[in-house]
This record gives sequence, C-alpha cells and structure tokens, in this order.
Amino acid sequence: MPPGDRKAAYERLRAAHLSAVRAALEDHVARLAWPRDRIERYQTERLRSLLGFARERSPFHAARMADVDPATATVDDLARLPVMVKQEAQYDWDRIVTAPGIDRIGAERVLAEQRWFSYTPAGHQVFSSGGSSGVRGVYVWDWEQFVTLACLAWRWQVRAERASGSAQRPVQLAVLEAGEPPHASTPLFDIATGPSTATVVIPAAAPFDRVLQAVAEARPTHLVGYASVIGALARAAIGGALDIRPVRVSTNSEPLADEDREAIDTAWGAPVHNLWGSTEIGVQAVGCGHGDGLHVCEDEVILERVDPAGRPVGPDEPAARTLATGLAGRTFPFIRYDLGDEVTLLPGRCACGSAMVRVADIAGRRDDDFRYGRRTVPASAFRHVLGTDPLISEYQVHQTAAGADVLVVGVPDVSAVAAALVSSLRPYGLSQPEINVRVVGRIPRHAATGKLKRFVPLSGPLTAPRTR
Repeated sequence: MPPGDRKAAYERLRAAHLSAVRAALEDHVARLAWPRDRIERYQTERLRSLLGFARERSPFHAARMADVDPATATVDDLARLPVMVKQEAQYDWDRIVTAPGIDRIGAERVLAEQRWFSYTPAGHQVFSSGGSSGVRGVYVWDWEQFVTLACLAWRWQVRAERASGSAQRPVQLAVLEAGEPPHASTPLFDIATGPSTATVVIPAAAPFDRVLQAVAEARPTHLVGYASVIGALARAAIGGALDIRPVRVSTNSEPLADEDREAIDTAWGAPVHNLWGSTEIGVQAVGCGHGDGLHVCEDEVILERVDPAGRPVGPDEPAARTLATGLAGRTFPFIRYDLGDEVTLLPGRCACGSAMVRVADIAGRRDDDFRYGRRTVPASAFRHVLGTDPLISEYQVHQTAAGADVLVVGVPDVSAVAAALVSSLRPYGLSQPEINVRVVGRIPRHAATGKLKRFVPLSGPLTAPRTR
C-alpha cells in the first residue's frame, strides 16, 4: 500500500478510535465521584480479570502466578508475585504478549516500516521508548487499552471544563509532544475531547524558536505537552516574547519542576493538570487542578510502594521504589512492574472531593541520582540551585568523574552558579567537587521523543571525587 494510502487508512481508524474515546469519557468522568468502597470493589474485579487472562494467555505470567488464584485474588495478594523489571519485559517479550499473530520481530517490523502512526491488522498500536534508561522498550497497546488510557489522561480536564460552564466554548489545543512515531505521547494527547475542540501538534524536539513561533501562530486556549517545554514557553511569555492566554495547562512525560510550575502560574495563572505516566502502564496519576499532588487512577492502576526486597511499606514509611499493575493492559500485561519512580502518599481528602488517593508530584526517577563510589548525590541537589535561578531558563547536568559539567540557557552569573552547586553538593560528602558551568544557546532534546534528559550519568567506573 502506498504511504499516502496507509496514512489515510490510519486516519479513518483513528477517527473511529477517537469516537470510542469520547463515548467512554462519560463513564470515566463519572468515576471521579465514586465513593471509596466502590473504587475498591471495581479495582478488585479488574485485577481478578487481568490475572486470570494473563495466566491463561501469557507463559511468562503463568509461571509467576503458580501460587495465586486469580478468581479470589485481592490487591494484597500481589505481594506474593515477583517484581517485573524492564530488562526482562523486553527479553521475554514473546512469552509475555497474549495476542496471537504478533511477536517481537513483528513489532519491530511495524516500527521500521511505519512513516506515521499505524494500526496492525488486528487493531494494535506499537510504540517504542527512547531508551533513556539504558534499555530500549517496545510496547503494544490494544484498541480498548488506548481508549481507557486516553480517558484517564483527559477526564479531569473534561470534568473541570464542565464544572466551569466552558465545555461548549471553542477550544484551540496546542499539543507539544514527540510529534511523530514511535513515541506514544502524540496519539495519546492529540485528542479533541469535544465537538468544539481543534488541535495542532507542534513537535517538542524542534528548535525552541520554531516552537515559540508555532505556538504564537496557533494562539491556543489550552496547552498540553512536555513539562519543560511548557515551562520554557511560560518564561518566554513572562519576558514578553509570547502573547497567548491559555486557560488550562496539562503537563506530562517529564517531572514538573517547581520552577516550571511557578513560571506557568506567573505567566498565565491557569490551572495545571500534571500527569505521571509511562508507555508501559499508560497513565498512573493526574492532577485535578485544585488540590496538591496527583490523583492515582485507582480504577485502572494499582500502585505498590515497596522496600528494597519488594515488600509493601505503610503509607507513612519511606519506599525504595514503586511497582505498578496496569489493569487495562491485556495484550502485554505489566503486573508488579518496577517503574523506577519513588512516590509519596499525601494524607487527607483533596479539595476537589474525589476519593481517589493522591501522591506528591513526581520529582524524577531514582536513576537521575549520581553515584560517586559509595556516595550518592540526589538530583535535587542540582535542581535546588539551577531550578531557582531566575536567569536560567533551561539546564542539563552531565556527571563527570570528579563532579559535573552543567549546560545552561540564559544569562546567569556562571561563577556564582558554580559556587552554589559546590556548596549544595558538600552535604552529600563531596568536599571539593569539580563543577564547570557553560552557557549555551540551546540544549538538544532526544531526537525521537522530544524529551529533555536533564541528568546524564557518567557511564563506566568512576573515580570518586574528594570526600571529607
């Protein structure tokens, strides 16, 4: 089939898919008002369905579930299963996938041949991660899974629009995502949730001056996209380089840094719906735009905060990692999957009234931390300095054997920034770290995903910097 015909066929199926999303949104918006006991009953039945399906169709999961009866399983029974990690998910791909007619070789062929997003003959979508964690990921979503994930991504915004009485007003949505295959962000967020919504996709990986021009021309009433890109747009608006008035902002795919949230508030004063997700699970938690933190999508996701051995910890106890079970993912089930993120539960009920539990905004993956011999320097030691300097609009930290090389966009006092970073690192046992700060005009983003990797670790063995 010629490329033009393939894209036209995709667009026709895509239109049908989005109609399914808009129909399902009614149910998903209503779930946000469910009481606690109904959420838990629904979650248990969804879990039993997933476990039963995975055991029958996936040899990988069947071996893991030998001692668990899916028909009577509860959330607590998940602790009896081993942790699933990214390396084995990719290595055992063909033993995990449950759909006949697709295997890892076939999935790779789809990725290699598509020039735009596509559906397989069975209606599946195949995506790939950028491999920023060191392991390239290949994932497959089925038709119903995409519908569910899209609803999870957009239901809080839809509810808020209806509550404000603005749901019927014309919406111009600017989508600042990867922009092209194989990353899942573009099809997931380029969704007109109502008849009055028009969308424009602006590739986030483009040079920022082009992004700025495209956003200015689009004059969006709503923004959705990578947190760092929207933060940079907000700073441009504060500086007078961008004249737009968005009434609602949705951020995703990267941690929403305090400096970016503050810039968004200063520039536009718009409600922010931050989203925490992954290609594996889809959407784990979303901010409601009212209270602090993010509401866990408990109707479709189970999160477990665990210790280093994978045992659950209490709400007030520190956790070494977070495991996720995606209840909507049947074609490629992720059950007790190590997300690589650490989350903190927030106490009390949110001001929005939802009974779904909340987690604090995700600060980043634990693999953002730098390790020097036996000492660990958290990414927050750099963020505290670089993210609060009003003269820095963007930054990237490259670990070196004895400290770090820091790239910054803006007009900061380089010597003062370097000195502040040295002081920030000392409490972690590095008495004389070597910090080099360099001003650049632009920091390149990942070519495929458009994401900005703020912290780049040094590969290979390290010679630890001087410690006290």
